Amino acid sequence: MRDFGDAKVMAQTLREALTTKSVALTHSESLELIAKLFGCHDWNVLAAKIKSESHLPVAEPARHEVAVAVSILDEYVGFYKLNDNAVLAVTRDEDHLITQLTGQGTVPIYAKSNTEFFAKVVHAEFTFVIGAKKHATSLIMHQNEVDIPLERIDGASAQAIASRTGEKVKSQSASPGTEPALRRLIDGLTSGTPNYDEMSPALAEATRRQLPTLRAGLSEVGAVQSVRFLGVGAQGEDVYTVRHDNGAAHWRIVLDLKGKISTAWVTPGP
Repeated sequence: MRDFGDAKVMAQTLREALTTKSVALTHSESLELIAKLFGCHDWNVLAAKIKSESHLPVAEPARHEVAVAVSILDEYVGFYKLNDNAVLAVTRDEDHLITQLTGQGTVPIYAKSNTEFFAKVVHAEFTFVIGAKKHATSLIMHQNEVDIPLERIDGASAQAIASRTGEKVKSQSASPGTEPALRRLIDGLTSGTPNYDEMSPALAEATRRQLPTLRAGLSEVGAVQSVRFLGVGAQGEDVYTVRHDNGAAHWRIVLDLKGKISTAWVTPGP
């Protein structure tokens, strides 16, 4: 679940998406555009707001890269399941690893120990969990103060997920149940009592952390007037425009195969 505190990640995602459309955008330009989307005059204003709300410095903490043997890196190469629609692929490029999440661009990651890695272009860290045979059995993605476990899967399972998500994106049809689930989610966030049983563990944890900010934002825009399906995003997520009394937002939502909300995040919209 994303809010304004995730602005840097959103700016990077925007740059990558526009690059695929042959639209060049500098890092600074993408930050300024995201600031405008959040109703701020410029990035400095948004950065100050992030710092004020989180009570944390905006600057990234210093991290030191270390050398890791290629033989160790090769043990981490493979596929890791984020949810029923998305897989994180890990490959090696000489002396470092490359990650790519379904529907997103590639992100290089660098070692700070034999099992701990960090990205430079987004604020994310990764810890590989090693099994008895020194083979990674899973990884934990640390982002937005949330730890997200990803189980390692084989290539055939990863391809099955990719095919299913590809068909969903191609269809551009909403999955049954996403609109009522979204309405219940918004009602719960607005009242301050979301139904965490309807969410995946990772999403529930993120929602608990961000609930005060999300509730305050929804209080400002008022009651829901309409919910309209826009299409399917690159990770198979259903995209909706939600209009309120005093504003609007774009929501992206995914239900897993058990019907729980595995992904939900919001950005300002017209």
